[in-house]
Amino acid sequence: MSAVLVAGLAVMAPSGAAAAPTAASPADRAAAKLAEMTLEEKVGQLFVTEVYGGDANTPDQRNVDSYGVATPAEVVQKYHLGGVIYFAWSNPTNELKQIATLSNGLQKAALEDGPEVPLLVGTDQEGGLVSRMGPPFTAMPGNMALGANGKTADTRASAKVIGKELKALGVNQNYAPDADVNVNPLNPVIGVRSFSSDPQLAAKLTTAAVRGYEHDAKISATPKHFPGHGDTETDSHTGIPEIDHSRQEWDELDRPPFEAAVKAGVDSIMTAHIVVPALDPSEDPATLSKPILTGILREELGYDGVVITDSLRMDGVREKYGDEEIPLRALEAGVDQLLMPYDMDLAYNSVLDAVKSGRITEERIDQSVQRILELKYAKGIADDPYVDPDKVDKLVGTPSHQATAKRVTDRSVTVVANENDALPLAKKSRDVLVTGYGAATTTDVAKEFTKRGANASALETGAEPTDAQIDEAVAKAKANDLTVVLTMNASDLKDTDPDGKQRQLVKSLLATGKPVIVVAVRNPYDIAYFPEAPTYVSTYSYSPVMAPSLARVLFGEVSPKGKLPVSIPSAEDPDTTLYPLGHGLTW
Repeated sequence: MSAVLVAGLAVMAPSGAAAAPTAASPADRAAAKLAEMTLEEKVGQLFVTEVYGGDANTPDQRNVDSYGVATPAEVVQKYHLGGVIYFAWSNPTNELKQIATLSNGLQKAALEDGPEVPLLVGTDQEGGLVSRMGPPFTAMPGNMALGANGKTADTRASAKVIGKELKALGVNQNYAPDADVNVNPLNPVIGVRSFSSDPQLAAKLTTAAVRGYEHDAKISATPKHFPGHGDTETDSHTGIPEIDHSRQEWDELDRPPFEAAVKAGVDSIMTAHIVVPALDPSEDPATLSKPILTGILREELGYDGVVITDSLRMDGVREKYGDEEIPLRALEAGVDQLLMPYDMDLAYNSVLDAVKSGRITEERIDQSVQRILELKYAKGIADDPYVDPDKVDKLVGTPSHQATAKRVTDRSVTVVANENDALPLAKKSRDVLVTGYGAATTTDVAKEFTKRGANASALETGAEPTDAQIDEAVAKAKANDLTVVLTMNASDLKDTDPDGKQRQLVKSLLATGKPVIVVAVRNPYDIAYFPEAPTYVSTYSYSPVMAPSLARVLFGEVSPKGKLPVSIPSAEDPDTTLYPLGHGLTW
């Protein structure tokens, strides 16, 4: 390897290679690199998968089990990987300095490998419900909270903070924002991951998030899940959802956020494992659909950036075809990056064999690799792939970032009902019970009450309270002056709370006759199942940043500004709206 200078930046060129022209564009540099690569190296660039462990060169048996080699660096080199993805279960994502060191080690492995191409390092840091990086990483409240906030500047600021902190760790591609328009209150997988049920608001905030990630933080955004996962009652992790929207309904509801992202020049877009018969009568999942990915996304919307699949281990893409066939159909549909195949050896060799047999042309592989390489050059990853682990503490969880999180979250808390004018609360000595979902969340909320002069205790009852827990909560509520009960998807009887025990808990607490404040800490739809609750607040998140903001609103330290970004229908008559989109009380 020899260092050369391109546009004033030191880059690495293969020994003996001519220095790239000073004015070479990302496209030209990508084409030059592509011309040097073997078929095996090109195919490797198409794949993104997890590696196990916190150090690039430390053996981990899970790598042996999955890939036949021991260390993360060996996994990268075995397949000439184009990218890796971080998870809490595969890497120590709360050890942030260690993650930065891991990123450097993986990049070193990629640059020492045959193609000498750096990695796209990705993760799912949406904020709120889906946050792979733990403290001291700055916690953000998530998309639906930002939808309730409604300010494009705050959405952009949130993305900028997340993006800058990820970049400090060597993560250069975030699989966010979620651009789905959540029009189904019973959606089991999207919900608060969506900005709104209003496609125009979702489009506006998707654009703001893309700009925060790409223009401000200088990492790649990845709006998901195209062509739109917002109206389903099936989780694509466990089945194949079918969207029954007509083409006109898709154009009106699902298209706007993705079209807005394309117009904003987004770097990458993630596919959905959903069936949309109006867009592809074959009923192939969108990830494997040429009419959807090439016909609509590429040709109609004019998108020529990187298309990445959702995880290829999900049942939504695996039910119809075998694991050997899935990557081939994805590439034929128009995909560039293949995320987390079920069997990496099988998938990699399947693509190689398909090219050698003539089923997939090498020119088709070159199209995708060209896009991937262009992204790496355009984002500066090829010029500067490393980060400084010693600077992580100065770049992550900073006071200014925490202040942004506080401001954004304060403006999202939504007071939906306040019939008895119970809010705002006075700061005074009182006995308070905080019960319901989440050990950490109930404890954090109780601490906020204690700070304001109350004698507060926490009783966590979880997402499926037992009868004994409900009885204990009721007994304690009778002995206290005020009860705050936190609900988490009490609307979901399919997966979260099959026996409806959260609903029973709330109704039993209301029946005590003592003051009760109900706080939905995930989807805002819960009140439809206990509409008699006189005081109801939605936070859209049980992120650590939520409890302080909730307390500031409850005690009137800040005026509530959040507005429902979705409508809440009646549970008994879904055609009747209990609270419309845009509703929110203040004082």
